[in-house]
Amino acid sequence: MKYQRRKKALVLLADGTIFYGKSIGIEGTATGEICFNTGMTGYQEIFTDPSYFGQIMVTANAHIGNYGVNNNEIESDGIKIAGLIVRNFSFDHSRVDSDGNLKDWFEKHNLVAISDVDTRALVSYIRDNGAMNAVISTEVENIELLKKQLKDIPSMEGLELASKVSTKEAYFVGEKDAPIKVAAIDIGIKKNILRNLTKRGAYVKVFPYNTTFQEMQEWNPDGYFISNGPGDPAPLKEAQEAAKEIIERDLPLFGICLGHQVIALANGISTYKMHNGHRGINHPVINKLTGKGEITSQNHGFAINREETEAHPDVEITHVHLNDNTVAGIRMKNKNCFSVQYHPEASPGPHDAEYLFDQFIENIKKSKEAVV
Repeated sequence: MKYQRRKKALVLLADGTIFYGKSIGIEGTATGEICFNTGMTGYQEIFTDPSYFGQIMVTANAHIGNYGVNNNEIESDGIKIAGLIVRNFSFDHSRVDSDGNLKDWFEKHNLVAISDVDTRALVSYIRDNGAMNAVISTEVENIELLKKQLKDIPSMEGLELASKVSTKEAYFVGEKDAPIKVAAIDIGIKKNILRNLTKRGAYVKVFPYNTTFQEMQEWNPDGYFISNGPGDPAPLKEAQEAAKEIIERDLPLFGICLGHQVIALANGISTYKMHNGHRGINHPVINKLTGKGEITSQNHGFAINREETEAHPDVEITHVHLNDNTVAGIRMKNKNCFSVQYHPEASPGPHDAEYLFDQFIENIKKSKEAVV
């Protein structure tokens, strides 16, 4: 494949800007909001992260595909990104425990991907001009048609996507006789979150995105969790209502990323769409409770309003992103509830923040002891 003449391809941004490249081999057109990830490794986990549903991914790392794919390194049931843009694509790979090459995996999932794009220039352009809708296509002669398709792409602001990636039926993860039961609302949950909960002695029941508190309560869980996920948190009224009821009853609650935003909204704190979001595995965060810094894995295009959070009588900011001072974590002063904007389960990324899962389990144990 790498010695054959490859078809031309392009990236068309919503403002009319065009970047040219070459097809990796899967011809066609893909649409979505364009974003970039600065991580130097972990591309397979990124591509399968449900939080990226509806987005075209630009990888800032210059080489993608060099270590192939491994069936154990996926975060969902398949590829979730809408399309991919890379600088150099490796058709050959070298890795002892690889299960195949990336191109075959893309073909299996029918993912449109293009390479040989000046991703340094593209990432710089997105940084300056913000995340926007885009089209990637091998139909380079039909730019006017592509512009029409681009106009039909909905804005990420106000877009509800959790229903597209959430489980349709509740399911269980972990050992049935585990000492702790956790009810998880799946609004785009990553597998490594479930691994982190089960390895700490939790038996998890994962519920669909629109499950009510009453439905979860019937299972009699010891604690509740709201997952990461794609899209705008504002339309997720069912999850917000469930969070409100959990908080009112002072039951242990932990939220990550989109779940963090849902908890903020349940407390009357608004959210907003960021200029280009945080996506990478080296984002610096300060823990205001301990004074310690954390290097974190992040993936979000929305954030919670800092001024409203600071003014809220019952909410305390626990973590702050050091690059732009956005809120990276909160806890409630009088309730058993906390959340973070980043990914303590990483995958990919550092493990600096795994202690948050320990904190959640400890909160549950204390809650159970109080009941006894």
